[in-house]
Amino acid sequence: MDNTLQTPTILRSDYRPLAWRVESVELDFRLDAEQTLVTSRLACVRVPGASGPLPLDGEDLELVSLRIDGAEAGECMRRTERGLEVTPGSDTATIEIVTRVNPAANTTLSGLYASKGGLFTQCEAEGFRRITYFPDRPDVMARYTVRLEAEQASFPVLLSNGNLVDSGELPGDRHYAVWEDPFPKPSYLFALVAADLEAMERSVETLSGREVLLQVWVEPGNLDRAGHAMDSLVNALRWDEETFGLELDLDRFMIVVVADFNMGAMENKGLNIFNARFVLARPDTATDADFEGIESVVAHEYFHNWTGNRVTCRDWFQLTLKEGLTVFRDQQFSADMLARAAGAEREASARAVKRIDDFRGLRAAQFTEDSGPMAHPIRPDSYQEINNFYTATVYEKGAAVIRMQHTLLGAEGFRKGMNLYFERHDGQAVTCDDFVAAMADANDRDMTQFMRWYSQAGTPVVRASGQWDADARRYTLTLAQHTPPTPGQPEKLPLVIPVAVGLIGPDGNDLPLRLEGDSAAGATTRVLELVEAEQHFVFEDVDAEPVPSLLRGFSAPVLLEIDESDARLAFRMAHDADPCNRWDAAQRYAERVILALAAKADADVPEAFLDAWGALLADESLDPAFVALAATLPGEGWLLERMRPADPAPLRAALMRVMRAIGERFADQWLGLYQRLEVRGPYRYHPADAGCRALRNLALRYLAAAGNEDGLNRAETQFEYAENMTEQFGGLAALVHSASPVAEDALDNFHTRFSSDALVLDKWFALQAGAWRWDEAAPPVLERVKALMDDPAFKLTNPNKVYSLLGAFFRGNPAEFHAADGSGHAFWAEQIIALDAMNPQVASRMARSLENWRRYTPALQTSIRTQLERVRDADGLSPDVAEVVGKALVG
Repeated sequence: MDNTLQTPTILRSDYRPLAWRVESVELDFRLDAEQTLVTSRLACVRVPGASGPLPLDGEDLELVSLRIDGAEAGECMRRTERGLEVTPGSDTATIEIVTRVNPAANTTLSGLYASKGGLFTQCEAEGFRRITYFPDRPDVMARYTVRLEAEQASFPVLLSNGNLVDSGELPGDRHYAVWEDPFPKPSYLFALVAADLEAMERSVETLSGREVLLQVWVEPGNLDRAGHAMDSLVNALRWDEETFGLELDLDRFMIVVVADFNMGAMENKGLNIFNARFVLARPDTATDADFEGIESVVAHEYFHNWTGNRVTCRDWFQLTLKEGLTVFRDQQFSADMLARAAGAEREASARAVKRIDDFRGLRAAQFTEDSGPMAHPIRPDSYQEINNFYTATVYEKGAAVIRMQHTLLGAEGFRKGMNLYFERHDGQAVTCDDFVAAMADANDRDMTQFMRWYSQAGTPVVRASGQWDADARRYTLTLAQHTPPTPGQPEKLPLVIPVAVGLIGPDGNDLPLRLEGDSAAGATTRVLELVEAEQHFVFEDVDAEPVPSLLRGFSAPVLLEIDESDARLAFRMAHDADPCNRWDAAQRYAERVILALAAKADADVPEAFLDAWGALLADESLDPAFVALAATLPGEGWLLERMRPADPAPLRAALMRVMRAIGERFADQWLGLYQRLEVRGPYRYHPADAGCRALRNLALRYLAAAGNEDGLNRAETQFEYAENMTEQFGGLAALVHSASPVAEDALDNFHTRFSSDALVLDKWFALQAGAWRWDEAAPPVLERVKALMDDPAFKLTNPNKVYSLLGAFFRGNPAEFHAADGSGHAFWAEQIIALDAMNPQVASRMARSLENWRRYTPALQTSIRTQLERVRDADGLSPDVAEVVGKALVG
């Protein structure tokens, strides 16, 4: 049976406003792990001039009763495929609904569910309908009052959105709390928590002089791991005040940690619920990357208070309205925090490292998505399951589209647009058009063509070429754009693409730029606007043939095609003033060499390439954090994107040869860097220290790959004696990604040390699932993955464990996953079917690891297709997985 045929497609063009407004919601919860009784009272008003019933979405609910204005609904209610419909007899109605739910049986982790003895909610996108019957759509905004009642011993802490207005004890060891949210919100922002927790608290004064309470709620015993999240929250609050004039609008703001959570975190109004891995951190349990991730995610969810909560989405097609904008805001915040910590001398480098890291993530995940069957615009026109559109396109490309508006309008113009956006739409559910209109109107600029970024899928390709006229002292830069076809969009129109350009002279210095018609030479970087299929830009007073540096700062989310020799790439690696393009030159050079080696197994790593890499390592003027990024080889997933056809086995072999060559050729330099960059003293999360640790860990990886005895000894010593997780795990990773005979003992030692720490064990699972086989006699990694599934710490019901083990194998270890015998693909199908029965959201994310199967060799395609069809035909397949597999098979 083809399950994909059963899932209806929802179209953006079919949007219709609801005929009813829900002005207020009163919720009463009698909480119990297996029998929670929910009473909902909705004050409803018909929209003037509108007609039709009030639809109430519901899923997996036991309906106890439904009354309209105090009377049984009777014939005024009917059941539908999506839940219920009621037809009140007047234009105003009070609808009272009583439902019963079983949180303990809810393995989807959507709606109200149990985790480690507590009760938690996740309502985005459509989880509220699993709690009570309601018009569960983002344009239905209401004010909520929530009463929670539970056994005090089982659930001593009772939290919900907004401000606490009442609480007390009840007979029978029970207690209650009443929460009131003064601001209208959609149902997806509702939240409650009932659990045994303790709070880290801090009172701060807002910009207007109000004192507010900040709380981070954790399981008992974890308060010593909540400090960084609290500091990040305070910094985010201050930054939003300083940068956008946006202030916390409630009396308190709460973060709650939960162990079982499908996402990273959720921005519920005033009560953010977080996956534990984005809150809990201590130097001995969290790496520099963990600290950075916590700061970013805490800020992201806090920033949603305005960009997502106070102004929300009219419908789920507009998801990037809140997510793309808020990702941009958290990226800007993180860059500012890094720059502030780095100080004036290192500020530019710290910002560049952050920008490179953001773009690297965009390229690895979103560009890949754009080239596959799930390609979609940042504002899709259709979907079958909304949970499948929480994608890199909506988030990361959405942020890049916001960044282009910031680039085109300038910081001041962008702030003016934001001010107008909030002035017009505070308290409303709006569209992407409304946001761009505010930007356009505030700056008196026509953004009509720019809106194509919201409607066209695919990664645009910019083709560049240059011509220098020595006699006229002119350099003509020709830029052309096209966007390849994507599913449902065979033809594309030209976009507005900001191209930040510099010209590098023969001496390695930037030339002052004077475009034809300018009165005088100006800055060394100019932003050109490419708006046609092809345009010519003429620079005057160019006395020598320059080397173009294009898309500086990654000024647009595009692929750049330009003919560059190896010598020119090496020149830009050494001299480009833009750190982003310097990194990109190193990546382009490495990509060229690795793909050539994959095509010709007996070729040697070119000496010119090694010389360029050596010059990079020897340049002591560069910040260690930048060198760590620039000296890291391109990711395997990205290289497979560039390989036609994609063949993971020879690509892995080529990567190993290059790593060995770099490790062997520069062993003395790596050892010297390792010694020179040692960070002494107690651990601190600081960009300078993190950069040194990153480069030292990279040195160990290259040395271990080359089998260097000194490097392996240092890795073993660092693992054994490091006092922070960044260095300890760096040493362990170097050993595991080598042929070291002590790697297994080190893994056992690590497991023993951290057997009771779930988050640290996630790292242990992921490291082994993503391991390369440096010893040809070693068994396939799939055997290890299967064995690890039997470890007591692994649970298929816990998303973090699934992502760390199965996700790391499916997505992060292509050479082992795509074994020639098809064993990895068969294992994938088994796990997707098993996961889908418990948690369709997690299953669909894992299913996407094979969506781009058509790019592989014919033999691998045959194997993958068989398993895709196996999943497609499984009984009871969810819409989440059915959509992914169906689109993959259609192609």
